[in-house]
Amino acid sequence: MSDHPSAVSGAFNRPFPEQIAYFRRKLGNQVPTQRWDDLLGAAHDDAFMVAGAAKADLLNDLATAVDKAISEGRGLEEFRKDFRAIVKRNGWTGWTGEGSVKGEAWRVKTILRTNARTSYAAGRYAQLVAGNFPFWVYRHGDSQEPRPQHILEWNGLVLPPDHPFWQKAYPPSDWGCSCYVLGARSEAGAKRLGGDPKKRLRGDWAKPDPKTGAPAGIGRGWDYAPGASVVALVQGLAAKIGNLDYQIAKAFMASLPPARADALGDAYRALPTTADDARRYAQRVYEPKPELPELPPQRTLGRIRGGQAAAIDQAIARDVSGYDFSFDPSAIGHVIRNHGDPVQQWKQKQRAVSSADFAILPRIASQPLTMLAELSDLGEPIAEQQLTIGNDIFVARWAVRGKKRRTLALKTMFIRVKVRGPRPTS
Repeated sequence: MSDHPSAVSGAFNRPFPEQIAYFRRKLGNQVPTQRWDDLLGAAHDDAFMVAGAAKADLLNDLATAVDKAISEGRGLEEFRKDFRAIVKRNGWTGWTGEGSVKGEAWRVKTILRTNARTSYAAGRYAQLVAGNFPFWVYRHGDSQEPRPQHILEWNGLVLPPDHPFWQKAYPPSDWGCSCYVLGARSEAGAKRLGGDPKKRLRGDWAKPDPKTGAPAGIGRGWDYAPGASVVALVQGLAAKIGNLDYQIAKAFMASLPPARADALGDAYRALPTTADDARRYAQRVYEPKPELPELPPQRTLGRIRGGQAAAIDQAIARDVSGYDFSFDPSAIGHVIRNHGDPVQQWKQKQRAVSSADFAILPRIASQPLTMLAELSDLGEPIAEQQLTIGNDIFVARWAVRGKKRRTLALKTMFIRVKVRGPRPTS
């Protein structure tokens, strides 16, 4: 392994397995709180909280939105859209920042960036430990309001990994802190990473500030190393997650109580950005643009519910617990060819499926399902779901796909209508 920064992988907005693993461990322990300091220090390694979020459904929805943003590398505006929908759906009032544009902007940014930065730092901590780097290098992160200790006293520090400094000041060490740590194999390598092996800590660096109870330069409750208390657990889960595209962690979700796993899957499908993703993915197939990057091979719609799995097991004696719903370009192509022509669909008392209709697919996937007598052209069992919205009856059919994929893959989707309108002209 080289001394280059990429020797410890991971970058903001580009998630990596250890980062995702650290955050997903916390999904199983969602702690209701009233104030931000109801949990302090390393207690955050094992729990997810949002100050003032005391109701279980609200907390679960927020945890799912943050997980999606982190694991998919989503931006602030997408998280903001999900946050607003969650607040409205749960009737959450009285939260800090409510009632003003600036207040909401601050709160949304605080929730996402705090979780993103601590999970990023914890993931890198696990990588640093696994890499057995003899030198760790503290680097200032160019925050808008730099703290004197971070930029003047600690930037460039080169210390061994067992130095007490890292257990107190491993970043982030306060709100908004964007500092980070790199690993090096030699002092020469540390220099190439911006380190100064001759730099020394002040003798009283660890003296607590009476106002915070932490050393100067470290905020109250931030005098711990994110991820240090759960290194082995993070490394183990990261190995299961691997470098797969986002799914609501099949390997991890199987270890959760069924009710919690169901709630996370439902919350994922209820996020506005999940509907947006489905629509945009379908639109790329409906309106190909070669200049754009290649589409991911499939998209997930989250883990199937326990009741849905039980219905399949009862019908065909197959255990599908832990499967997810997914769709891919070939399924969308099938819909276009077979259910995209307005005239032909009108003749069948249906209407043509547009790319915009795929935004409904996450809602359909949360409906009860039934098994059909027919099999796919590959001999796979077929499950069907329906959802009625106004005059439209949305029907989705899923192929129960083999042991390797462990998924209900979209086979087709069509839309029946209760009342047929005028015949389309084209």
